[in-house]
Amino acid sequence: MKISTKGRYALRLMIDLANEGGENLISLKDVANRQGISLKYLEQIVGLLGKAGFVRSGRGPQGGYRLSRSAEEYTVGDILRLTEGNLAPVSCLEDDENRCERCEHCGTLDFWSGLYAVINQYIDRFTLADLAEAERRKAEE
Repeated sequence: MKISTKGRYALRLMIDLANEGGENLISLKDVANRQGISLKYLEQIVGLLGKAGFVRSGRGPQGGYRLSRSAEEYTVGDILRLTEGNLAPVSCLEDDENRCERCEHCGTLDFWSGLYAVINQYIDRFTLADLAEAERRKAEE
């Protein structure tokens, strides 16, 4: 499994909003400058996050974006699943029902299922607030 730039940049955008915004609207241009990410690419990502209700926007000269909820209410898993889709390590685990013709006899299915469970447990253990705090601590070093 490899997380794409979309997933990584979405996390960075959300962390930036958590650390810089609070109730204030943050300009996407400011986020792009702080994070070293193309404004055009951030516009695509923020559109996806906005459509899912993860961020709110405001227009005008003081416009920008802010989190829709508190940073503690987002898990890393929420953000990655939105941007990356299903994080299953093999295609036969992508749907609720395994349609692989070999699943009844597959010697590796339990292994892949276990790996998938560990991935989900790990990414759901961390909140956006955890990552925002980690970034603040590193900035102080």
